[in-house]
Amino acid sequence: MKKENYFEQRALSCEDKIDRILKELPYFCETFFVGIGNTTSPLTRLNYAYDLRVFFDFLAKKVFKVDDFSTITLENIEEIDSSDIELYLNYLNRYKYNGKICSCNEYGKARKLATVRSFYKYLFNKNKISTNVAAKVSMPKLHDKEIIRLDAVEGNNEVAKLIDTVETGYGLTKKQLDFHKKNKIRDSAIITLFLGTGIRISELVGLNVEDINFTSNSFVVTRKGGNRAILYFNDEVKYALESYLEERKVDDNKNDKQPALFLGTKGRISVRTVQEIVKKYAKIVSPLKKITPHKLRSTFGTNLYRSTKDIYIVADCLGHNDVNTTKKHYAAITEDIRKNAASTIKLK
Repeated sequence: MKKENYFEQRALSCEDKIDRILKELPYFCETFFVGIGNTTSPLTRLNYAYDLRVFFDFLAKKVFKVDDFSTITLENIEEIDSSDIELYLNYLNRYKYNGKICSCNEYGKARKLATVRSFYKYLFNKNKISTNVAAKVSMPKLHDKEIIRLDAVEGNNEVAKLIDTVETGYGLTKKQLDFHKKNKIRDSAIITLFLGTGIRISELVGLNVEDINFTSNSFVVTRKGGNRAILYFNDEVKYALESYLEERKVDDNKNDKQPALFLGTKGRISVRTVQEIVKKYAKIVSPLKKITPHKLRSTFGTNLYRSTKDIYIVADCLGHNDVNTTKKHYAAITEDIRKNAASTIKLK
């Protein structure tokens, strides 16, 4: 029996969804997805498919005034100019799709424009269209996002409070406490792993039991792009994981056959369930901050940077291919370090 691989299953699921969306899109879109098949991941292509569906829905409603956007032709695409695409960006402020009201911020607009640009570039390079008008449209101005994280400072250690809340259930509703009794050891292991390693949510969900090595306090994760990497954890993470695996042994008949490390009600835990777990506990500890699994990753990165003062170590542990990505996210901390460095200089 082939070992279950979360990332292979996810890729297959993405491909199935792309195939379904392609049946809605104009016929020439399929060649685009075939063309980018060897240079993009299934998840990236699925996001392209979602974005193109919104784009063609806009063209059908606002430009060509047709009911079915699958009838749009390459000749129609030739008729579009850059002002139509600029109108599309404005349309994204508030639009209706499948009866739902949607909206995009500047980052959402930038992603959707990047999709349209890639689409037009491909068609132009393959001589399907004579001009690439999308290249003439400027990207929306992006403002730096505020880096939200939990504080781990003396007098207000939100990291410690979060771990305590998961362990004790303090602040949960009566209904939440019923679930807490069953899952607190698992939830504690999940939260501790996020805070102790900076792991991505997809990496956490994709972990199998055999990926953990308690002898070396390490585990193997599948990074973005499918690369495998070894991450290390401290004794606090080790204790939380060992406690959870010990609890799993209580129900040997059910859990011994499950390769996934973290289990939900139907086998491997889902991304949505993990998001809800983090939200539930973090809301008690820091109600004014919208803490997500990615914010716990930022918390780890912050603490690691303050501890090591080495941006390259942080980039490596977080799995950033470009250290500039790390620098951008932790610029504020760099400023703190500069100030502290300046104060150490004695002139007299």
